[in-house]
Amino acid sequence: MTVTTRFAPAPTGRLHVGNIRTALHNWLWARKRGGRFILRLDDTDAERSTEDHVEAIRADLAWLGLMPDEEHRQSARFDRYDTALERLRESGRAYPAYETAQELDLKRKVLLGRGKPPVYDRAALNLKPEEIARLEAEGRRPHWRFKLDHGAAIEWHDLVRGPQHFDPALLSDPVIRREDASWLYMLPSTVDDIDMGVTHVVRGEDHVTNTALQIQMFEALGAPPPAFAHEALLVGSEGKLSKRLGSLGVEAMREAGIESAALVAKLARIGTSLPVEPFATPEPLIESFDFATFGRAPARFDMEELAALNARIVHQLEYSAVKDRLPASMGEEAWAVIRPNLRAVAEAAEWWQIVEGPVEHRASAGDRAFVAAAADVAATIDWAEAPWKALATTLKERSGRSGKSLFLPLRQALTGRDSGPEMAPLLLLIGQEQSVARLRAAAA
Repeated sequence: MTVTTRFAPAPTGRLHVGNIRTALHNWLWARKRGGRFILRLDDTDAERSTEDHVEAIRADLAWLGLMPDEEHRQSARFDRYDTALERLRESGRAYPAYETAQELDLKRKVLLGRGKPPVYDRAALNLKPEEIARLEAEGRRPHWRFKLDHGAAIEWHDLVRGPQHFDPALLSDPVIRREDASWLYMLPSTVDDIDMGVTHVVRGEDHVTNTALQIQMFEALGAPPPAFAHEALLVGSEGKLSKRLGSLGVEAMREAGIESAALVAKLARIGTSLPVEPFATPEPLIESFDFATFGRAPARFDMEELAALNARIVHQLEYSAVKDRLPASMGEEAWAVIRPNLRAVAEAAEWWQIVEGPVEHRASAGDRAFVAAAADVAATIDWAEAPWKALATTLKERSGRSGKSLFLPLRQALTGRDSGPEMAPLLLLIGQEQSVARLRAAAA
């Protein structure tokens, strides 16, 4: 059996961290098992689905490195859903219902007011032909429901949640097609999973009840259901479901300077017993991916933690991987010097400006003579032989200064900053002429 997973977004908006995580886990499982990862665009909502969003989803997945092996669109498969509905109708597992949304809402409120679960009463099954004719003469068009089998419990072993058990008598027969003939999620998804050979459905725990309903749809269509893994949902750093998570997508991450590798490393393991580690490539994540490590508690997503992880990954990036995002004059040696101080690659441009200048800093009154002496020493030492060590050693001997009183005025005069990259390699990048000029300007 070829393991086949799918990521099935509706192209009605941009991807956010929640569905990026779902896509990633489907991709990781398929890659670990040598299987297929399918992108299925659930574009049955013609009014809200747009080609711009389709392209954005493809671009987001490409940026993350989650390239699908196949792509399908539900809008090209309506004939398959029509066939499935007709098959269910003929077998007595689908039926038309004529209640309006207002009538259904009133029924729910009455049941809730009586302390009963708001389960649909199947009144449509008792309509006589003349009643149906009257309703249609009034202009009503039916929606279609899938008829659940109340004869046996719905059970499966979830790869994350363990044994699951639902009493179908406590569930409403789900609506599978609207009055306007548009499709809801349930039946098309089931038909697609059958036709595409999906073996594993990995999604959020908010779909658990949908899974119970769909398991009966698989059986009614004569197909074995796939394995299911329902993950705990993401929560924000404040420990509860956050509206902000819904707006955190690839675009926002890129604007924040987050590397795709950092987002992948974070989302691959939060909510599991495995540590989040700064892997710059996905291979270790693929190898270690295991549903047995997933916990039931909500997974906490924190942007500050992601930023810290991002910095650790940036510190591993080779020049060849980032050179297109660096200042044109910044070479491999400079990248190696500046890289350990960055939280995001974009910050390299700011540090490179410090190397190229100009730098404006005026030494304090107590440091001016010391900095002036430093300029004279810098002009005479051999710049080819560890100039920072020679400069610091000579100044220490002549001034008696050491530690912070020695090094901080020099760093400030040379970079305009109190901290930053190691001065030994940075001084070589700045060069002798610029270094002497900056020291003299600071002492003036």
